[in-house]
Amino acid sequence: MKYENLAKDIIKNVGGKENINDLFHCITRLRFKLKDESKANTEVLKDMDGVVTVVKSSGQYQVVIGNNVADVFDAIIKVSGLQTNSEEEPAEKSGIFNKFIDVVSGIFAPILGMLCASGIIKGFTSLLAALNIIENTSGTYYILYGIGDALFYFFPIVLGYTSAKKFKLNEFVGMLIGAVLIYPSIVNLTAGKPLYTIFNGTVIESPVYITFLGIPVILMSYSSSVIPIILSTYVGSKIEKIFKKIIPDVVKSFIVPVCTLLIIVPLTFIVIGPVATWAGKLIGAGTLAIYNLSPIIEGLVLGATWQLFVIFGVHWGLLSILFNNLSVIKYDAVIAPFFAASFAQIGVVLAIILRTKNVKLKSLAIPAFISGLFGITEPAIYGVTLPRKKPFIISCVGAGLGGAIMGFMGSKAYMLPVGILGIPSYIGPKGFNRDFYGAIIAIIISFVSSFLIMLILGVVNENNEEKAAKISSTDKENLLSKQQIINSPLKGEIKSLSEVKDEAFSKGILGKGIAIEPTEGKVVSPVDGVVTTLFPTGHAIGITSNNGVEILIHVGMDTVQLEGKYFSPKIKQGDTVKSGEELLEFDIKAIEREGYSIVTPVIITNSNDYLDVIETGKDNVNYKEDLLTVMI
Repeated sequence: MKYENLAKDIIKNVGGKENINDLFHCITRLRFKLKDESKANTEVLKDMDGVVTVVKSSGQYQVVIGNNVADVFDAIIKVSGLQTNSEEEPAEKSGIFNKFIDVVSGIFAPILGMLCASGIIKGFTSLLAALNIIENTSGTYYILYGIGDALFYFFPIVLGYTSAKKFKLNEFVGMLIGAVLIYPSIVNLTAGKPLYTIFNGTVIESPVYITFLGIPVILMSYSSSVIPIILSTYVGSKIEKIFKKIIPDVVKSFIVPVCTLLIIVPLTFIVIGPVATWAGKLIGAGTLAIYNLSPIIEGLVLGATWQLFVIFGVHWGLLSILFNNLSVIKYDAVIAPFFAASFAQIGVVLAIILRTKNVKLKSLAIPAFISGLFGITEPAIYGVTLPRKKPFIISCVGAGLGGAIMGFMGSKAYMLPVGILGIPSYIGPKGFNRDFYGAIIAIIISFVSSFLIMLILGVVNENNEEKAAKISSTDKENLLSKQQIINSPLKGEIKSLSEVKDEAFSKGILGKGIAIEPTEGKVVSPVDGVVTTLFPTGHAIGITSNNGVEILIHVGMDTVQLEGKYFSPKIKQGDTVKSGEELLEFDIKAIEREGYSIVTPVIITNSNDYLDVIETGKDNVNYKEDLLTVMI
């Protein structure tokens, strides 16, 4: 691990793991909440390679790292075993949809690798049976199928653990809720004749077999289910918090779980489970109804846009539909067309490998192709195709074609398909049929069409170094004299960085620049470029200009503590913006009422790459007026 030694040294010099109450990170710094700051070796940390400086502010012990802060944070979590979040997010004002995505991601991300592994084993077992290599009644088949199916069968227990971690419920309470849902003695109660049935003739028809304290209990099949356990752990986390407040510490460790379980488990069987299961059945029926309206168009759109969903992290919301359909109707035809996207992506990457003469690009593309072959396309997307735009667009076109074919052929996934090893996921109970062959044809067309289009068009904008090699000596002299004007993103009074009450900014550690005390609560783009960083709380924005100048606009000091209050971003990370385009609105008066300074540093974080950064000589500045001149 690249940052393992640095992580160990930082932990040691903040007073050890036992001195850390909490840890999260923002754009440039690790933000520790220490039990005793006097135990930290501040001067040692400041002199440490990989640490820019140390800042103490707002009850936090801040270790400034710079651009690699996320990697260092991950290393600290790994070597220390701290239970914490990767970002400060508890009260982020991000909207219902984003919160839903965040919840689903937090629950499924830890087990995604195991889901893939189980799906592959289950798929190959079905393949061996379909090819008559093993009998589906043999001991070999049952053991192999059990390995692949066990995770899905005991899904409530596994999700009980990951959901509990997400909702900050005792993890073992979460697991126990899941275990009770599939407890054999309770499950077997459905073997007899029901007392009566409700909602006869509907999607949510439910027999009643038993009662609890005289209240009817609707027993469902919770094996492989998703929604009931997630909702139960969420409600359980709220119940547990109440008991933690009122139960004495001396008996809290066992009385809190007792009280929580005695309430949440019956509540799950009586209310949460049935309602959640009905919701799952309705979602499954609804998504299939949409699919049945036009499976071709649905497959085309999903295939073409899937990689965009991955980039913005919203694919988790769609995968939750797939998991729901797998648990309710045992297959998925709605989300299944996403499978074509990874083959379209690697088709483009293979063409780049064959066409490019750029050694650096080829060295990136080869391992990206290999990982993409097994369904891990992030290296290909972020390292190869997306930065060059056209290859990424071509891959979306190829994925759309494949998705449309899967829709037309009615291809269904019977488990989570991942990469080339996920092909057997499309083998259903009837073996090799139209559904399966449709999936095969789709991935071939996605791969071949993307490969051929990219091969014909060639690779553009491969590398600035390659272009530079073709520039004449006269052109190079002209290039050195060029300047990048950074316009003002704010209206207000000019301040020197030295006046900013934060060493990381005032000493120019994070880069050269200037500060502005704004008179209006609006930030506009200072250049034409791309929003490369937008912190979830909205208080800081990073923009890279089309010429490669990296600009950080940090509204106020320690305003990350506001957790998104009073900030309203108008753009998203990854957006292309024009100079003067509005990026953010913020409430100056409200921020100041909370006790925070609104002095805003505007710095060039890669200023060491340039000859100089020259500040404006004005005392006051308006939007779009010259603020900084970067000498290239």
